[in-house]
Amino acid sequence: MTTAPPVPAARRLHRPLLATTAVMTALALFSLCAMAIDDRLLLQESVWLKPLKFAIAMALYTGTLAWLLSFPHRGQRVTRWMGTLFALTAIVDVGFVTVQAARGTFSHFNKQTDSVNSIGQMVFASGVLGLFGANLVIAVILSWQRVTDLPTTRAIKAGLGIAVATMALGYAVVPGTGKQEVTDAAGNPVSLSAGHTVMEGQPTVRDGVDGMPVTHWSTAGGDIRISHFVGIHGIQLLIVAAILLAKFAPQVPWLRSERTRANLIGVLAFGIAGLMGILLWQALRGQPVTAPDGLTLAALGLLTALTAAGIGLVYARRDRTAAVFSAAVPRRVPASPISR
Repeated sequence: MTTAPPVPAARRLHRPLLATTAVMTALALFSLCAMAIDDRLLLQESVWLKPLKFAIAMALYTGTLAWLLSFPHRGQRVTRWMGTLFALTAIVDVGFVTVQAARGTFSHFNKQTDSVNSIGQMVFASGVLGLFGANLVIAVILSWQRVTDLPTTRAIKAGLGIAVATMALGYAVVPGTGKQEVTDAAGNPVSLSAGHTVMEGQPTVRDGVDGMPVTHWSTAGGDIRISHFVGIHGIQLLIVAAILLAKFAPQVPWLRSERTRANLIGVLAFGIAGLMGILLWQALRGQPVTAPDGLTLAALGLLTALTAAGIGLVYARRDRTAAVFSAAVPRRVPASPISR
C-alpha cells in the first residue's frame, strides 16, 4: 500500500490569513514612519497610533490563526472559510481605521454625518460582527477535537475561548460607557457616542486624559482596552507556554507527561481569564490600572493564590496523572525491519 507524501507545513498554512498578516505588518511599519512625519493629534495622541496598534494586534492574531488552522482537523473546510472571512473582515476594518487616521478623524464611535464616515461606520459595525462570528465558529469546531499534542490543543481551545468571550464582552460594555464632544485633528467638532475610559463619578467618557506612554491607556480612569488586550492575546501566551513546557520536559522529569503539561496550561488559562475579568471589573468602576484599590488588590491576590494552588495541585498529582495517561494511551510497537 502506498501513501501520499506529507504536505510541507508551509503549504498547509492558511494563505488569506498569511496575506493579511503580511499586510498588517506592512501597515505597522508605515504607521511608525507616518508618526515620525505627521504631527496631527487626536485626543493628545498621534492620528497614526490607532492604525499602528490595530495592525500589530491583527498581525499577531491572524498569524496565530493561520498556524493553528494548518493542523489537520474535522470540519477543516468550514474553518478555512471562516479563516478567509476573518482575514477579509480584518483588512476592511483596519482599512477603515487607517482611512479615518489619514482624514484626521475618529474611527470608533464617530457620529458625524459625512458620507465617508456614515458608510464606513456601517461597514465597521458589521465587520466587528464578522470577526466575532468567524472566531466563534472556529472555536466551536475545534473545541471538541484534538488537533495536535494535548498541551498545545488545550492552549488553542482555551485561547480561542477567552478571545471569543473578550469580543462578546466588548459588545456588552462599549455602548453604555457614555458620550463626549471632542475635536478632530483639524479642530472641527466631533460627537462620539461612547469611549474606552470610564471616569469615576462622571456620566461621560473622557478618553485622551492622562494616557500611559505608547499604549495611551488612561491613568485617570478605568480603561476597558486593557482587559481586551489581555483577552485577545492570551492565546499567544498559552501557545508559547505550551512550547516552553515541551522544551523543558526532557530536563524536568515531572513535565514529561503530556497530561501534566496540559493541566498546567489549563491553570494558566484560568489565570489569564481571571486577570481579564478583574481588569474589566476595575475599569468599569472608573479605576485606573495604575491605582488599584483594596478590592482590586484583594481580587488579584486571590487569583494569584488560586493559580499557585492550581500549579501546586498539578505538581502533587504528577505521578498519578502520568500513570493514568500512560495506561490510557497504548504504547506503539515499532515495525520490525522484516515487516517493512
